[in-house]
Amino acid sequence: MKLDYETQYIKHIYLNEQLVSSYDHFPLNLPIMKNLDEIYFHPNVTYIVGENGMGKSTLLEGIAVALGFNPEGGTLNFNFSSYDSHSNLNQYLRIAKGVYRAENPFFFRAESFYNLATHIEELDKEPGGGGRIIDYFGGESLYQQSHGEAFFAAFIEKFRGRGLYILDEPEAALSPLRQLSMLARINELVNQESQFIIATHSPIIMAYPDAKILQLSEEGIVETKLEDTNHYILMKQFFDDRERILHHLFQ
Repeated sequence: MKLDYETQYIKHIYLNEQLVSSYDHFPLNLPIMKNLDEIYFHPNVTYIVGENGMGKSTLLEGIAVALGFNPEGGTLNFNFSSYDSHSNLNQYLRIAKGVYRAENPFFFRAESFYNLATHIEELDKEPGGGGRIIDYFGGESLYQQSHGEAFFAAFIEKFRGRGLYILDEPEAALSPLRQLSMLARINELVNQESQFIIATHSPIIMAYPDAKILQLSEEGIVETKLEDTNHYILMKQFFDDRERILHHLFQ
């Protein structure tokens, strides 16, 4: 059973402009912030896409922290810091939640996943802590797996139905085949009342049917379709006419 617009966990966000005194400093100096009215999320899957520097990860991080997640990822119960580098965007965001609450929320950040893995190892070494946390990730140390295997273990073992999953570039260590497998896993979880908000560069990951795709650019945020994203257009042009493009690149 899929969530709908009546039952989704996160409905929309907006920037509380009354709290903004200046747009001159990061993260409020990002182009998208000056045009950030309201962002409405799809009940099932919403993608946030765009070139580097447009603010995808900053926006996703702001949403996650505003919801109570640790900036480096994990469940709402994780509270650790390997480095203090997150922005204060969460202080300016307001989030409209649905009536129902997700039972399995998780914030996944590719860039800090191994900081999360380290924290799990440390917690599992503490005496008298009850069951091992790593058992919720398949039971095998995340350090004893390849980067991609560790990523995928989280998607397969930790993620459950009735979840709110905020994913920042989950494709970072996944092969194209694993990305397709991830799409299948997303579909399984969507059909078990889960909602996804995903920042990605991968045309494969952003191919989930009927999803909302929000493209960030210097002009702001525009809803688009897969075939009109810069990522898809560039990849298609490259494989349709690879020799010509490589010729111009190598001149």
